[in-house]
Amino acid sequence: MNITHAKALIDTTWTQSIEPCLKSYIAIPNQSPLFDPDWAAHGHMDAAATLLATWCRAQSLTGLSVEVVRLAGRTPLIYVEVEGSAPGEVLLYGHYDKQPEFTGWELGLGPWTPVVRDGRLYGRGGADDGYAIFSSLTAIRVLQAQGIAHARCVLLIEGSEESGSTDLPAYVTHLADRLGQPELVICLDAECGNYDQFWLTTSLRGNVVGTLSVEMLTEGVHSGMGTGIAAGPMRIARGLLDRVENVHNGDIVIEELHVKTPALRIAEARVAARILGDSVAGKLPFVNGAQAQSSDPVELLLNSTWKPTLAITGADGLPALQSAGNVLLPRVALKLSLRLPPTLDGAAAAARVQAVLEADPPYGAQVRFDIGSALGGWHAPPLATWLSEAVQAASLAFYGAEAVSMGTGGSIPFIGMLAERYPATQFLVTGVLGPHANAHGPNEFLDLNTVRKVTGAVASVLAAHARATKNAHIDAQSTMHQ
Repeated sequence: MNITHAKALIDTTWTQSIEPCLKSYIAIPNQSPLFDPDWAAHGHMDAAATLLATWCRAQSLTGLSVEVVRLAGRTPLIYVEVEGSAPGEVLLYGHYDKQPEFTGWELGLGPWTPVVRDGRLYGRGGADDGYAIFSSLTAIRVLQAQGIAHARCVLLIEGSEESGSTDLPAYVTHLADRLGQPELVICLDAECGNYDQFWLTTSLRGNVVGTLSVEMLTEGVHSGMGTGIAAGPMRIARGLLDRVENVHNGDIVIEELHVKTPALRIAEARVAARILGDSVAGKLPFVNGAQAQSSDPVELLLNSTWKPTLAITGADGLPALQSAGNVLLPRVALKLSLRLPPTLDGAAAAARVQAVLEADPPYGAQVRFDIGSALGGWHAPPLATWLSEAVQAASLAFYGAEAVSMGTGGSIPFIGMLAERYPATQFLVTGVLGPHANAHGPNEFLDLNTVRKVTGAVASVLAAHARATKNAHIDAQSTMHQ
């Protein structure tokens, strides 16, 4: 591959074609079904899918076909296929649904207001992960422009990832005959430790999301009359949370939610920690005086990729401060998000948490833990030699630095699903969500220089896959004729 020509084509395509379309995409408030149950009536999801598919159809690619697949009651899926000029198949994955707005956006920025500042495109969904469809097709275009062979490529761009990929299994079943048997899956929905080198994700945590509700009274009563007689529901909830999490250090106290971290992943964390140093904690927007749970970056990396953790992400039953009178509340509900070790069974973990929270409710209160979703994680299979070498070559060519492997603390349900379906498949999971990119929160941004590098790296890996598959095909034929 001529790297200079590749970079020039990528830069031109991003500047002239992709950025304008990506800005239009960011402006569409197509929140995932979990956050917008009336998505079908609102029409935003269809608008986003149509916009992206229209851009795809305009690309000058040999053997290109684009389809928006719609199953009844499910978010549309964008299916793109590019015929191969070499043996083999590659599946490229992304999603176009978005998280809610959230608060705290800087002046002049907003979730549905695309703004470019200092080489970063701000707005919801650009980095997580609306860029994926653009980078994937542009990577293929780089190869075709230079006459470099590539395998048959299928893009699946779903619309329910932020809701736990609830619609995706039905589409995978529906399209099973067309998906084939990919030797390589490329996912562009992950993180990067910095913007200076290519990052390979080697694990993803599972996730249990549910609502803990505590009811003590049928209605609120005067706090002076009720306290001391009835326990407050928040105090009961606090005690129940202690059954799950050590309040002093954040450790999860349910033994069944822990696994032994593989030695290889510990070694990877040490390498990543040496590279990232203080930025492991520094990537988070701590208030003045606040600090991380540890000063050891290795410990922090393993905490956020292989340890179970708990976050309270929402509450109900608590009046806003300005309207909070002297009332003993009748009920509170807390939304819990538990991140699970990559190799833990999500359904079993959810059942265990539910049993722990609902057992022996204090004072006979009505306690429920309603499970919203229970997803397992993913632990990467060993890298094939060709892919390990290809990742390093791609990083050196487009970043000028060696690639780094690291676990990711988030969840991508599709990867675990595909790993079960295709146990012999190799995975390249990477992304552009580096320090302060802040997916799901305020001021989410896509680093426009990094996304160009990722695009080139994907092209390089696709070319390496074609060479490896071709060599394997020749070897197989040679063995057959001997």
